[in-house]
Amino acid sequence: MRAVRLGPRSLVALVLTSLSGIAAFGWPLLADEASGLAHSQDAPWLFAALLPLLLAVAVATVADTGLDAKAVAMLGVLAAAGAALRPLGAGTAGLEPMFFLMVLSGRVLGPGFGFVLGAVSMFAGALLTGGVGPWLPFQMLTMGWVSMGAGLLPGQATLRGRRELFLLAVYGAVSALLYGLVMNLQGWPYIAGLGSGISFVPGDPVGENLSRFLAYVLATSLGWDVPRALLTVVLTLTLGGVVLRALRRATRRAAFDSSPAFAAPGPVERLGGTRSASPGNSTPRER
Repeated sequence: MRAVRLGPRSLVALVLTSLSGIAAFGWPLLADEASGLAHSQDAPWLFAALLPLLLAVAVATVADTGLDAKAVAMLGVLAAAGAALRPLGAGTAGLEPMFFLMVLSGRVLGPGFGFVLGAVSMFAGALLTGGVGPWLPFQMLTMGWVSMGAGLLPGQATLRGRRELFLLAVYGAVSALLYGLVMNLQGWPYIAGLGSGISFVPGDPVGENLSRFLAYVLATSLGWDVPRALLTVVLTLTLGGVVLRALRRATRRAAFDSSPAFAAPGPVERLGGTRSASPGNSTPRER
């Protein structure tokens, strides 16, 4: 069972969405001292732009691959499962079990649907945990990138067994660390003006701000990011095989990658009749 392929329209939609996200995360680095840097100002605009972009990715994926309502239903089930996993950790010490499910689902469903799944799961999880705030659209984008990256990993059709689990575990650990790094970039400008050596200084050269950002990450974030990465590795290596088989079995039964075919009618069906039950044509059991 191959992952859902990434067509040209899906690729364009993903690139546009990702570029919008990169701009949203990175614009404070290029802002001057007089700029308002609180993401509470730009987050509603990003959220308003993100929803149609997510819809565009989903529609483009459907248009490129011919997926039907079964694929959308499966996407909804996985998003609900991911949202249900989030309260189990609720960010405690960085332990977030939904990461391993997003990685495995992105591997099976492909990058387009993986991106939408990660973003929708994070949105639904925020509603369950009360984690709605100016950080939410940034979390949706970052989780979408995590799941999309899993769909872009090599060996979709050939790599199976322990080697695939090892690949996904390594990717899960790296993506969990990068998730924390990127989300720190969203929250870091809030501490501007505190006067510490790790504070963001509007208008300073990008290189100087990035060096302070690295110090900020090392001082404040590793205690959350490393446990998240370790939990993702453990869950992937212990439960990954079962979850991958279940996802591929469900995807295969939904026949996402097959086209409908109609068999030619037999002589009885062409005449519009049915075979009558008589001693001459009864089955051995009936006789």
